[in-house]
Amino acid sequence: MKAKKIVVLGSTNTDMVVTGSRIPAPGETVSGGRFMMNPGGKGANQAVAVARLAAHKGACAFIAKVGDDMFGRDTARRMKRDGIDARLIVDRKEPSGTALILVDSKGQNVISVALGSNGTLSPGDIAPHRAAIENSAALLMQLETPMETVCTAARWAHEKGVTVVLNPAPAAKLPKDLYRRLDWITPNETEAELLTGVKVKDAAGAARAVSVLRRRGVKHVLVTMGSKGVFCGDCGKLFPCRRVRAVDCVAAGDTFNGAFVVAISEGRTVPEAIDFAQKAAAISVTRPGAQSSVPYRREVK
Repeated sequence: MKAKKIVVLGSTNTDMVVTGSRIPAPGETVSGGRFMMNPGGKGANQAVAVARLAAHKGACAFIAKVGDDMFGRDTARRMKRDGIDARLIVDRKEPSGTALILVDSKGQNVISVALGSNGTLSPGDIAPHRAAIENSAALLMQLETPMETVCTAARWAHEKGVTVVLNPAPAAKLPKDLYRRLDWITPNETEAELLTGVKVKDAAGAARAVSVLRRRGVKHVLVTMGSKGVFCGDCGKLFPCRRVRAVDCVAAGDTFNGAFVVAISEGRTVPEAIDFAQKAAAISVTRPGAQSSVPYRREVK
């Protein structure tokens, strides 16, 4: 029997990155940085993570919208190279998404995103791919595409018993019905606070945020806490992160999410899935770039 694919629905961007000694303050110019242009977007990053970290080729289908431009065509070529079943809808009016990223010497970053065609991905656009969503092993989404589309895909998947995972980034208010259709939600500290109103500075704060999200109907919650680790709502504890020298934290969360969904789709326990995802994310922060930093399964093993 052919293995079911993990479907990632979300954004694809071209990241324009400047790495320097520090991130400028408002109105300040900091010279001497290094420029790179890399493929990115939370959805595309997570799709690449799924494809590279899965046990077999062709494990990922990616649904997104691109502009009729060089960035959109490059996205299609890159997805093919990673063996991703790219289901790209072409927007004839809006350009492909772009992101401007500043990274300091410690790997911390600030990001400004122009959604472009990502912002026009509609329920009608994804309707031809409904069967792929309903027959998937899991559906992984973020919030760089319209909320209506995220909710529609979640409803289709939930009604067919497909595992639905939402990485609520960037944070936004979620409709009540969406919470009840989520098997997993994976906010970071800032996103957890914006969603719940609970300050998340430590494991105790994360536990309180988890309680709020569960009361709203989410089955399982992970709170990613950067260098502190990952708080698991099911386990009721914090899993410390692996200590590495960070070069660039861009796409670390996306790598974690893609790896985690791969692991739970393979039937691993939650602690095993967290360990696998933390290893993958730890490797990613030691490398510059977004998709270029995502490791392959053999590296994690």
